[in-house]
Amino acid sequence: MKVLVTGVRGQLGFEVVNQLQQQQVACCGIDVQEVDLTDDKAVKAYILDYQPDIIVHCAAYTAVDKAEEETELCEKVNFGGTKSLVEAAKQLDAKFMYISTDYVFPGDGQRPYEVDDPTGPISQYGKTKWMGEQVVRQQLTKYFICRVSWTFGENGANFVKTMLRLAKTNPKISVVNDQIGSPTYCKDIAKLVCDMIMTDKYGTYHVTNEGFCSWYDFAVEIFQQAGIDVTVVPVDSSQFPTKAVRPKNSRMSKQALSDNGFERLPTWQDALGRFLKNII
Repeated sequence: MKVLVTGVRGQLGFEVVNQLQQQQVACCGIDVQEVDLTDDKAVKAYILDYQPDIIVHCAAYTAVDKAEEETELCEKVNFGGTKSLVEAAKQLDAKFMYISTDYVFPGDGQRPYEVDDPTGPISQYGKTKWMGEQVVRQQLTKYFICRVSWTFGENGANFVKTMLRLAKTNPKISVVNDQIGSPTYCKDIAKLVCDMIMTDKYGTYHVTNEGFCSWYDFAVEIFQQAGIDVTVVPVDSSQFPTKAVRPKNSRMSKQALSDNGFERLPTWQDALGRFLKNII
């Protein structure tokens, strides 16, 4: 069995390859340096040459604000690149794992979104990730779609690292308190993803650490666990205008995991503690 992982230099792709290697599964990790996802012919040639049994597609255009300006590039990567990979997977009859996002939802209300709830992305990034989901569903039968949110990991930039960096020079930090979601550790996602692809329990899943909080709550917990004395000030997101609108409700239900016999991830507080031990 061979697994091909895209986005190996990103937070999640890096951890998926590590996890597969620990499980002694033959795998190949690629990123833009090896294959440009916007080059349909190059993508298909690489996949058909490697002949994977499973493709785990972690790579994406994730610069949410920049995507509002670079709309065409964002769509080429998130939709076009996914389409190329899907067509190659179909040709090989390979399983396909697509990593999606909470941004496919509009962020209304307070109820956790179920996997089959109506979507309605409100940003270019969210729209293109939703388009990617659609091409996976339309062309494949052996697919998994895992929507993740608020990710943090050792490899790359994230909110936790940003807070720790800011705390070095700022005794007071303002953080938005009206966006609610689930901070999620890439190591935990990777473990579940690698377990899932070995099954035939195809479908759409929400894969996040347990529990919900605001970015403000998350920041407070980061400093508390790290033993750093910083004043965190809760503010409305209107105080931090951005080019892309963020969903205010990023709560996602993990019922589909339970229904299919998958173990749900630990709490986000537990995940944060393990992450901090690895980076501090």
